[in-house]
Amino acid sequence: MIQIPPSAITTWGSAVVFVNVLVTRLGVPLPIIPVLLFAGSAIAAGLLAFSHVLLAAVVAALIGDFAWFSAGRIYGARLTDFFSRRSLSVDASIRTTRSLFERFGIAIVAVAKFVPGLALITPPLMGTTVISPVRFVAWDAVGTIVWASFWLLGGALFEQQLAMLLMVLRPYGASILDVLAAAALLYLIYRFVLRWRIRRWLRRRVVTARKLDGMMKSASPPLIIDARKHADRDEQSVRIPGARLLDPDSPGTIDRSLRASAIVVYCSHSNDVTARRVCRRLRAKGFVNVRALYGGLDEWVRRGYPVEPLPLEFGEMDSSMVRS
Repeated sequence: MIQIPPSAITTWGSAVVFVNVLVTRLGVPLPIIPVLLFAGSAIAAGLLAFSHVLLAAVVAALIGDFAWFSAGRIYGARLTDFFSRRSLSVDASIRTTRSLFERFGIAIVAVAKFVPGLALITPPLMGTTVISPVRFVAWDAVGTIVWASFWLLGGALFEQQLAMLLMVLRPYGASILDVLAAAALLYLIYRFVLRWRIRRWLRRRVVTARKLDGMMKSASPPLIIDARKHADRDEQSVRIPGARLLDPDSPGTIDRSLRASAIVVYCSHSNDVTARRVCRRLRAKGFVNVRALYGGLDEWVRRGYPVEPLPLEFGEMDSSMVRS
């Protein structure tokens, strides 16, 4: 195995941190925390300077984040839709980020890196808002400094434990590179397994746009439920023909006499996070034939199936769905 001399760590340590943080912030699924921890242990051992490593991490993160912020400013909702089609649970991340932004404002940028799922989606989503680039960079810099310092100081604090780990591995020919490579491999396996589990769930619990179109033309069409948030309906003011409104936070308001009916729930984006949540709650209440529309309304529209404008009264719960 490759052994790394102390002189190489001193010479290239900050550069490794810079490259790792940059490619991670640009979206490459690599684990960054182990790199920062080992960099922190090297700082404690006197091989690296804290200021140099911190500067490398901050500059790299700002470059990557501002690239996504600029992309969000240029492409708008098309970029977030791109994320929705290619990232795991990104629909939930987008909704969470929007909700936190509405509640706390631009300060969410400073804490996003500490919240799994929000770090990558926050910069492009902020780019779609009226937040100025200067304010975004300022808050992002604050958050990045705190985030990088936390992990670097953590590595310095546990320098002896990390050194002992390397001592245990050294007789087997392992080095820091091997540990980082193993961490990256485990992370990629985790992401693969997670994606596989979601896809397996989707095959059992969703209906495609083509299938739903056929069901709607049958003698017993399903009950179609629009479970989008108010903000999503304001942004895309159309619905699948005949769809009825349901507050995704109150699915228990559906009339229990509809338990035996075929029900299809849709939200806005391709990961169907909201639709899956509503389906799960409905099943818990005894509704057995409930499925989510794969891809949500976006996929339905993309496939060219018909939509109709939202009626003025669509903001009110359909009385035929509400239990008495």
